[in-house]
Amino acid sequence: MGQTGIAAYAADENRSAGRRYPEPKPTYRGEYQRDRDRIIHSTGFRRLVYKTQVFVNHEGDLYRTRLTHSLEVSQIGRSVASALALNEPLTEAICLAHDLGHTPFGHAGQDTLNECMRDYGGFEHNLQSLRVVDKLEAKYADFPGLNLMFETREGILKHCSKRNAKGLGDVGERFLAREQPGLEAQIADIADAIAYNNHDVDDGLRAGLISLEQLQEQKLFATQYQAVHGAYPGLEDRRLIYEIIRRMIGTVVTDLIETTQSNIADAKPRSIEDVRKAGRPLVALSAEIHEQHLALKRFLALHLYSHERKLEMTKRAQAIVRELFEIYMTDTGRMPAEFADRAKPRDAAGRARVVADYVAGMTDRFAISEHERLLRES
Repeated sequence: MGQTGIAAYAADENRSAGRRYPEPKPTYRGEYQRDRDRIIHSTGFRRLVYKTQVFVNHEGDLYRTRLTHSLEVSQIGRSVASALALNEPLTEAICLAHDLGHTPFGHAGQDTLNECMRDYGGFEHNLQSLRVVDKLEAKYADFPGLNLMFETREGILKHCSKRNAKGLGDVGERFLAREQPGLEAQIADIADAIAYNNHDVDDGLRAGLISLEQLQEQKLFATQYQAVHGAYPGLEDRRLIYEIIRRMIGTVVTDLIETTQSNIADAKPRSIEDVRKAGRPLVALSAEIHEQHLALKRFLALHLYSHERKLEMTKRAQAIVRELFEIYMTDTGRMPAEFADRAKPRDAAGRARVVADYVAGMTDRFAISEHERLLRES
């Protein structure tokens, strides 16, 4: 018997591939609710509060962090899943966990750590998020990691090369078979991009790195700017920006729901297996809104992420990550005992992976302070 209140093609915990280590079923909550709760109580999730989105954590109290970003992704994901009669707790769990493997200093940190790991298998935050929940979290007596349900783990691993997929077992198989993940995982992927675009507009305006005048060249923004000004001609403070962004999110999310409903009606899936074999993602934006969404993303890449002030911060962040990696690779004993002990018996690649685990788990402010301490002691 399936879960009540969800579509036949939604992820159903009663038909799930389950957990890697068998556990008794929870008494007063569902399996995906248990996953969500484990993620919220994890060390990696708590660290997200001090990991950056665009701005380094100590630069201001009101900018987004990885934690607030994950919560915003979760809110969007839950809304879409509910509207489509999909598994809301699973969608929420994936959204909350999707950035657990992110390095300090956002994409600058990830790109630098990937360069450091070039000769040792590379580094990618999606893979690292899965590694966190499968291996690195140490909270339970009976198993490593969080022992999450297959569908939650599948959703966390958004992207994966064939080379890496071959070593991942069950969650890597869909990349080899060129199948789609469940609809809940597809929602989490797009919810991430929607949240990212819109809150980076807000943070960029707050920081003064982009302007309302520049943004009015973007159709997604300009349409809502004109509508808000028409309805509230005297609105000029932060409420103007909040109202525009609120409407932008509403426009994109509504389009996502309606386009996905149409795609599902056309594909007529009867089970999650049909979703996997659909040949394309069914959760999608319309062509028009997708292009507006991508145009805004390109605008942010050009005017916000590549801003002179942002690039100065990026260079410093890259130097910190690179130098931390080099210091620990030279002397693994400078890491805490639990990491130093894991690194000792390994070859260079294994040692590098332990160092990457340690550096990736750092918050922005801890990476900065640890870097300063190590340089003082050198």
